[in-house]
Amino acid sequence: MPVTRDQAQAILRTLEKAQRVVCICHRGPDGDAIGSLIGMGLLIEQHLKKPVVLSCIDPVPETFLYLSPVHRIIEPPVLSDGDVAVVIDTAEPKLTNLQESHPRLFDGSLPLINIDHHPSNTRFGSVNIVTPEAASSCEVVVQIADLLEWGMQGDIATALLTGVYTDTGGLLHSNTSAEVYRTVARLLRAGARHQLIISAVFRTAQLSTLKLWGRVLEKISVSEEGGAVSAVTEGDFRATGADYSELAGAIDYVNAVPGMRFSMVLSERGGLVKGSIRTLRDDVDVSEMASKLQGGGHKKAAGFAVAGKLRPELRWKVVERKEEEGVSE
Repeated sequence: MPVTRDQAQAILRTLEKAQRVVCICHRGPDGDAIGSLIGMGLLIEQHLKKPVVLSCIDPVPETFLYLSPVHRIIEPPVLSDGDVAVVIDTAEPKLTNLQESHPRLFDGSLPLINIDHHPSNTRFGSVNIVTPEAASSCEVVVQIADLLEWGMQGDIATALLTGVYTDTGGLLHSNTSAEVYRTVARLLRAGARHQLIISAVFRTAQLSTLKLWGRVLEKISVSEEGGAVSAVTEGDFRATGADYSELAGAIDYVNAVPGMRFSMVLSERGGLVKGSIRTLRDDVDVSEMASKLQGGGHKKAAGFAVAGKLRPELRWKVVERKEEEGVSE
């Protein structure tokens, strides 16, 4: 269900009371997180004339440095009375990695607007705009802007189109609906620079990224459950010189193996094992798979993170020569 006019007005009433607006996205930001963070923050600044802070606990991946407003994204500031928080593209508080260092965000001390598209969202805000039917949080922001009759300039439109493109795999994934195309058209009319996005996100890769993806592809195996599975260790990141963020996108190539029920890429990072899961099938729900490991996401794209490390396991089967050659007694 799309955003309603009542929901948009609830956001507006909350924001109008703010002395300052602090916009936050999840740790390890992707294109949708960065795009919706910039898009929503700058829309608030432009139309409500409020001081806006853009914040993320992790640095912006180099891929998205073409978005000029990224220089404004800082680590979380000290919160003050009169602040209103906008947490975007984040299914639950722990994904900000701020629940302990900034408890006022989530204990009800401050108004909190929660804008997201993940079905697993825990509705942790005082105002919750969660639209699982949307392909991206940027699509939700566009709906809010249109309901409030907020126009947008090229920088904002480019940021929002970045999130739409990355969360739909350049409009190739199965979540690319008619509404997604309408959103793209809306953003292009507003001046979004789509060729800049395509060039930076889909046609440019660091040498370290290609080397890391090579290791992912080299290690693909087929699980007993019918999944194409690969994994990279901390050693792989060190050997290739790749940052953790450079793993993004590799899962789409693993997911291209024909006949698989699902695909999964595991990675070690800082004492955690992170998993990205994808499927092309309608009868497989990878969010259910991820939920068994305290993760979540969408039916066809999900992820999880658990404490631990990866340990390779090699399996061999011994067969008699007669069995191998099909010779009978």
